[in-house]
Amino acid sequence: MAEHEPNGHQFMDLRVPEYAYMLGFLQADGHLERGAGKKGKLSVELNARDIGLLREFQNLTPYYSSVTERTRSTNFAESHNSATWTLCSLEARTVLNDLGLPYGRKSKTIAPPRGEFSHHDYLRGVIDADGSVGYTGKGFPFVSLTTASTAIGRFLCDYGKQVAGVQRTIKRNERDGIYNVLYAMEAAQRLAAGLYYPGCLSLKRKHTVADSLSAWVRPARMRSAHTRRRWTAAEDRILLKLNSPTAAAEALDRTPQSCNLRMWRLRSDQVPMPSEQ
Repeated sequence: MAEHEPNGHQFMDLRVPEYAYMLGFLQADGHLERGAGKKGKLSVELNARDIGLLREFQNLTPYYSSVTERTRSTNFAESHNSATWTLCSLEARTVLNDLGLPYGRKSKTIAPPRGEFSHHDYLRGVIDADGSVGYTGKGFPFVSLTTASTAIGRFLCDYGKQVAGVQRTIKRNERDGIYNVLYAMEAAQRLAAGLYYPGCLSLKRKHTVADSLSAWVRPARMRSAHTRRRWTAAEDRILLKLNSPTAAAEALDRTPQSCNLRMWRLRSDQVPMPSEQ
């Protein structure tokens, strides 16, 4: 049994940002294995350059665990340096399994946890493990996620609509059955800013790149891909009749922000009032 809980919090309390991040990362890049009897282990292997994150996981876990390094040959490099965090405690593994970290193959079955949890920290963990943050070949900012899980793909789309203001729908790649969710330009900037905030637990190299996205400015001659949806007189009448940006947003399939701005423009004579019918 654990002798202490870090920072006074129960192990894997997902309301704690670090634990929410940790679960997201482990679901995407951790391996939970069963052994004979009560034996088994959780392991995460990363490039040795990211060993700092594994030591953070070790510090957050009030059970004995180890971080080891090794050098081996791979199909991609003659010499590959990696670091592995290993946790064997049955009690710890049971907690993680109950929260949604399956034993064995898990890519299609993982899903956001039930109950209360820190959404942006959890999602940052998933993206640090299975996503990308950076610039395209043309120098445009992007944030992307590759996942086999429908639940995770939809969770990112819901979060992206809320934070980045962009609606994405997911569709499996016909070749390998994987979802590829991509945000670019200003949407990527907003998403990265929401996920990677100062002082958060993260892969430092991805956090550094995410911070740099905010400096990108759309070239003056580059037209936005978004085509503005013009307001009609009928929509204006519905907006004024409902007198509520939230209710109008639902009725007109627009955002509350758009409805609120349009209402202000109508009432401040920035745009003409619709004719009565």
